[in-house]
Amino acid sequence: MTIDSIQSMFEAAKSAIDNGPIYPNVTQEEIRDHLRSRYDFAEPVPLESVVDDVEEMLRRWQTQVTHPRYFGLFNPSVTLASVVADTLVATYNPQLASWRTSPAANEIERHTLQWLASKFGLPHTTVATFTQGGAEANLSAVIAALTRAFPEYGDDGLRGLRSAPIFYVSEGAHHSFNKIAHMTGLGRNALRTIPTDTGLKMDVDKLVHQIELDRRQGFVPFMVVGTAGTTTAGIIDPLRKLAQVCRERGLWFHVDAAWGGAAILAPSLREFLAGIEQADSITCDAHKWFSVSMACGMFFCRHPDAVAQAFRADAAYMPQSAGDTTLDPYTSSVQWSRRFIGLKLFLSLVERGEQGQAATIEHQACMGRLLRKSLVDSGWKVVNDTPLPVVCFTREGLDVPAFLATVREDQVAWISEAKIGIAPVVRACITSYKTTESDIVEVVGKITQLAAEKSPFSMHNAGQRMGTKV
Repeated sequence: MTIDSIQSMFEAAKSAIDNGPIYPNVTQEEIRDHLRSRYDFAEPVPLESVVDDVEEMLRRWQTQVTHPRYFGLFNPSVTLASVVADTLVATYNPQLASWRTSPAANEIERHTLQWLASKFGLPHTTVATFTQGGAEANLSAVIAALTRAFPEYGDDGLRGLRSAPIFYVSEGAHHSFNKIAHMTGLGRNALRTIPTDTGLKMDVDKLVHQIELDRRQGFVPFMVVGTAGTTTAGIIDPLRKLAQVCRERGLWFHVDAAWGGAAILAPSLREFLAGIEQADSITCDAHKWFSVSMACGMFFCRHPDAVAQAFRADAAYMPQSAGDTTLDPYTSSVQWSRRFIGLKLFLSLVERGEQGQAATIEHQACMGRLLRKSLVDSGWKVVNDTPLPVVCFTREGLDVPAFLATVREDQVAWISEAKIGIAPVVRACITSYKTTESDIVEVVGKITQLAAEKSPFSMHNAGQRMGTKV
C-alpha cells in the first residue's frame, strides 16, 4: 500500500466525517442485531465487504471525535502521518520489548523521546518510554517514586514498610490516581486530595499543612502530583511552587501534563509550564494535543536508577540487551510486549517540523480564546481561567444536561458537562486542528439561540422537545 492510497482513504473518511453527523442516534440493541444477523463466524466472509460494513458502522454509530465541531474530551483530529505510521507498524509488527529484537524501532522512539525531554528541560540522562496512555504513565511515576523513597518496597511490598506512604493531588487531578492507589496496594485512603484556590489551582498552603499533619500522625509523604491542564477546566497548578515544596521536603514531584504538556512547544504558552523542568517525572500524551491516533502516551523520568529498579526483570528467553547503557523496554516500563507506539509521533513531527507542530497548537489555543470571547459577548458566564483551550460556561437558569442533550441531538456540536464546585456547567474544548473561526461563530450563535428559546432551559421543556430521549 502506497502513501497515495492511504491518503486517498484518509481524505475520503475525513470528508465524510466533516460533513456528517457528530453524534450517533443508535441503541445497543440495534448494533447487536446488526452484528448477530451478519457475523456468526460460521462461514468466511470476503474481507472487502466486512471492511466496508465496519467503516459504515464507524461512520454512523460513533461520536466523531475528529469532527471540527467536536468540542469534547481530549480526542484530536489525527494527522495523515499518524495513519501511515499505524499502517506501517501493523504491517511489520515489531515487538519492542527488547532492543535486540527491534533496534530501529527502539532507536526511533528513543530519539523522539529525548528530543521532547529536552524541550521540557529535563537532563540528557532522562529515561523515557511510550505508554498506552496517561494512566499507565502516571502509574509508572507512582511505582518509580515508591521504589526510590522505599528501597524495601520492591521485594517486601507495603507490608515491609514501617509507616504508611501518602501522596498528594489536587481536586482537579485526573481520577486515574484513585485507581493507581488501589492497584499499587497503597489503598485509596493513601491519596490526599488537596483543595483548590479560587483559581481552581492546588492550594499550596493547604498542601504544606496536610504534609506536616500527615508527618505528625506517623505517615510518610513521598510524592506530590501537579497537573498541567486539568481535564475539567484546563487549569495549570503552580508548578514552580510545588517543585519548591517537594525540594524542601524531599518529595518526588510528578507533573501530569497528559494534555497540556504539548504547550511546551508553543511560544505563547510555554511560559505557563514554568517549573515543569524541575519535575522528577512527567506524563504527556501525544494522542491528545500532538494530533496523533490512539494510543500514544509518554512517561519521562530524570532518575534512570529508580526506573531500572522499579521495573527490573531477568528472563533467559529474552534476547540479550544492547550491551551499553540502553535499558530494554521490558526492564524499564510496565509493559512487556509492546507495539511500536512512537512511530506516529516521530512521523508527525518530522513531517511538520517543530514550527509546524507549534503552529497547530497555537491555532487551537487561538480558537479557544475566540470561543471564550464570543461566549462572553453573547451573554454567557465563563467560570474558568486558563490559557489553554478549555472553556467552562453557563448562564442563569440553565438546565445543563437537558441543554446539552438538545445541542447534540440537533448536531450543533459535541460539548460535555462538567462540575466546577458543585454546580454543573457546560465544557467546551478545542481538540481539532480543523476547527475554524466560522465553526466557533456558528456554534456560539446556535447554542445562544437554543438557550434563549428555552430560558430558563427546563427539563420539562427539553422533554417536550426531545420526546422520550431525555
